Amino acid sequence: MARLTEDANGVYIIALTPFTDTGALDLDSTDRMVDFYLERGATGLTVLGMMGEAQKLTTDESQIYVRRILKRVDGRVPVVAGVSSAGLAPMKALTDMVMDDGAAGVMIAPPASLRNDQQIVNYYQQAAEFLGDVPFVLQDFPLVTSVTIPVSVIQTIIDLVPTCVCLKHEDWPGLAKITALRKTANEPGKRQISILCGNGGLFLPEEMARGADGAMTGFAYPEMMRDVVRLHRGDDTAQAQDIFDAYLPLARYEQQPGLGLSIRKYVMAKRGAITSPTLRKPGTVLSKDDISEIELLIERQTKRLRELGQ
Repeated sequence: MARLTEDANGVYIIALTPFTDTGALDLDSTDRMVDFYLERGATGLTVLGMMGEAQKLTTDESQIYVRRILKRVDGRVPVVAGVSSAGLAPMKALTDMVMDDGAAGVMIAPPASLRNDQQIVNYYQQAAEFLGDVPFVLQDFPLVTSVTIPVSVIQTIIDLVPTCVCLKHEDWPGLAKITALRKTANEPGKRQISILCGNGGLFLPEEMARGADGAMTGFAYPEMMRDVVRLHRGDDTAQAQDIFDAYLPLARYEQQPGLGLSIRKYVMAKRGAITSPTLRKPGTVLSKDDISEIELLIERQTKRLRELGQ
């Protein structure tokens, strides 16, 4: 497998972890899910992410799951694995495991204990030294990590740590951050890396217009992100916006804190990508009212896409 580079672009889907109704790993659904993502234009997959229920897996399950993903992908697209940890030793153990099995790189979020800019820089320098030549994605998600990373600090890490090849941008509001990073990277002696955006794709047209290279997030309709990225790169921004707008009500609904993953799994099961929408406990369960609202949103979305010729 080729390693992740500064040229990463397109749509890196945050993969679900499929479970059976009893909460066991569902490896047959894992295969089907990989096919579903690739058939709908994913240019990469990200596993063991925050929306992948990674924290609910044992170490052995994590390895079984990642190996199954990598086997099914079979080198067709890069696979990035989340390895964030409070300590560098467990981070390295997980990194070595996934890289030996064929991953293209890893993703590292800052621990909540970091309190100032220098601590953030030091952390990523130490992590990179510990992991060796493994390329990594810097995950900037202050709404979850409680760590705010200014543009100047991100650029410092980029310039000091050559194995930092991609930024997963999830700051909110954060459009100005993309603009500032692109401007800063053009200064003499600065390095530019890939910027892939999260936030459930809610700001994808604006992020692309600001200079992002694509998305690294999840949504039950990955073809929306595929088309928005493709059309923006082809300068057909009006069509990109029309398609985005058709999916926006459901994308917005899926971003509800606490319910979002249940919604995504429900829709993915409805679309045949996985067998069961089960979340491993502890996890939320959709009500009849939730399901009725989802079905109405899907119905309206389908109608609008038909009107657009999609």
